Amino acid sequence: MMDKQKYMKKLSDENHIISALAIDQRGALKKMINKFQDEPVTTKQIENFKEIVSSELTPYTSAILLDPEYGLSAAKVKDVNAGELLAYEQTGYDTTVPGRLPDLLPGWSVQRLKDQGADACKFLLYYDVDETEKINQQKQAFVERIGAECQTEEIPFFLELVTYDAFDPDNSTKEFALKKPHKVNEAMKEFSKSCYGVDVLKVEVPVNMAYVEGYAKKESAYTQKEALGYFEEQARSTTLPFIFLSAGVTADMFQETLRFAKKGGSTFNGVLCGRATWADGVEVFVTEGEKAAREWMRTKGKKNVEELNEVLQKTAVPWQFNH
Repeated sequence: MMDKQKYMKKLSDENHIISALAIDQRGALKKMINKFQDEPVTTKQIENFKEIVSSELTPYTSAILLDPEYGLSAAKVKDVNAGELLAYEQTGYDTTVPGRLPDLLPGWSVQRLKDQGADACKFLLYYDVDETEKINQQKQAFVERIGAECQTEEIPFFLELVTYDAFDPDNSTKEFALKKPHKVNEAMKEFSKSCYGVDVLKVEVPVNMAYVEGYAKKESAYTQKEALGYFEEQARSTTLPFIFLSAGVTADMFQETLRFAKKGGSTFNGVLCGRATWADGVEVFVTEGEKAAREWMRTKGKKNVEELNEVLQKTAVPWQFNH
C-alpha cells in the first residue's frame, strides 16, 4: 500500500535502513529510576527523562518509539525528521493467569495512535511456540485484529516478538539458550503469515550471545558455526522486513552481535534499540539532574547512537516493502 510505504520511508534513513530509538519502557524504566532513589518514581520524572532522550538523540536516529502513557510530551520535542512509532500494548502481563496474555492500552486505538502523530503502531507479544494451542490461538487472533486495524488506517504494523519458555521462567540459563533458536525462528515464521497483516517484525537475535563459543564467560551452548547457522536460518524464516531489539545488553555487546549476525548471513533491516543506547544515563538523571543528563546524552548517548549507526551501515540491508 502506498500509504504504508510512505510511512516506512519516514521511519528509515535514506538507505531504507531503520535506525530507531526505543523509549517506550514503562515498568522497566520505573525500576531503573527507583534503583537510584529512595522515594517512589513520579510520572513527571518518567516523562521528563523521555523528553531528554527524545530531544537530544532523535537528531541522530531515523525514528523513535514511545508510549502514549508517558511519551506524548517527548514526541513533541523529537527531531522533526525522525519518524514516530507508538506502542499499543499495556506494559507487562498478568502473572496470575498462565500464558502471558497481551492487553491493549485502554482508551487507545490504531486510529487514535495515528491521530496522535504515529507513523506506525508497535505491539509487543510474548510468545512461546511450544505453549498450548488454546493460549497461542488467543494470541494469534489478537494479532489478527491489530493487523486489521493497521490495514484500515494504512499505517505500518510493527510486531515485537519476545520469546519465553512457559515451563521455565528463567531465560538466562544454558537450557533456555539451547531452545532459543527454535522459539525465535518458529515465532517469526508464524507471524510472517499474511493473515496477521504484520509489516515489520521486531525480534530478538536467535541465540543468547553469552553462550556462544568465544563470547561465553563460562560454558557455551553453541559453537560459533552453530550460532552463525541460526542467524542464517532466522533470515530464511521470514519474507518480511525484520529488525533487532537490544534486549537490555550493553552498547558494545549489541554492536558486536550485529557484526556477528552479518557474518552469519543475516538480512536484518535495522534496529529498534533502547537501553543499549540510553540506560547509563538514568543514574546521571536521578543523581545529578536534568542538565547533567542532557550533557550525558549529548556526549555518551550520542556516541552510542553514532557508533551503532556506523555498524548498521556495514551490517544491515535495506528493506524491500512489497505490501
